[in-house]
Amino acid sequence: MASNIADGGDNALHFAARLAPSIKLKSISGTALQMQNEIQWFKAVEKLVHPSSKVLPNYVDEKAQELFTKKHKELLESGEKWMKDTANSCMLVAALIATVVFAAAFTVPGGNNGDDGIPIFLNKTSFMVFIISDAFALFSSTTSILMFLSILTTRYAEEDFLKSLPTRLIIGLASLFLAIATMMIAFSAALSIVLDHRVKWVSVPVTLLACIPVILFMRLQVPLFVQMVKSTYWSDIPWQKKG
Repeated sequence: MASNIADGGDNALHFAARLAPSIKLKSISGTALQMQNEIQWFKAVEKLVHPSSKVLPNYVDEKAQELFTKKHKELLESGEKWMKDTANSCMLVAALIATVVFAAAFTVPGGNNGDDGIPIFLNKTSFMVFIISDAFALFSSTTSILMFLSILTTRYAEEDFLKSLPTRLIIGLASLFLAIATMMIAFSAALSIVLDHRVKWVSVPVTLLACIPVILFMRLQVPLFVQMVKSTYWSDIPWQKKG
């Protein structure tokens, strides 16, 4: 791509620095991903133009990077707000899960032996399922909290929207999903332990009901998750034309 100067002194990189039409932006979920898309496009064009285009100003003495920052100021602020709102909401859920599963680890179903403190149902398979899934829920929810906390405390520079922030959100959502799934497994195992002697059939409907929150989370968050992964690691921006 050449660095031809158009009317107004703008070269190709200046045109790439302008904000995409709203109809194109609306096709992307979340303003943070819209900002990521804009940066990816700008970086792709930057690799194609002559190096001098990066430093040549237009007739109003604006370099391409300066023009990009100016035109995307509102989108960057919206992206920051979207990221923080998402992180806050998800971190609240993760914190609740961490609190519940941490407490469950010390109040095991069936209680402990009064003499030595060993759990009464220690030798049952369902008890081991409970302990392992409870531990996974605690570890994954804690990981999720740390990821969302890092999103809240980052500097929110333009470059952060390219990979840093999306990667943290991807890890946070994946960890949160694992926490929800393993918490439901722990809950089902606990009920199975408690009711096994009297109502053995209850484990089947309880397991099915426990799947509902997991399925709902997948239904609501997987599309965004997939789009983030695709746009962050398999973006086809270099081959697209900006509308």
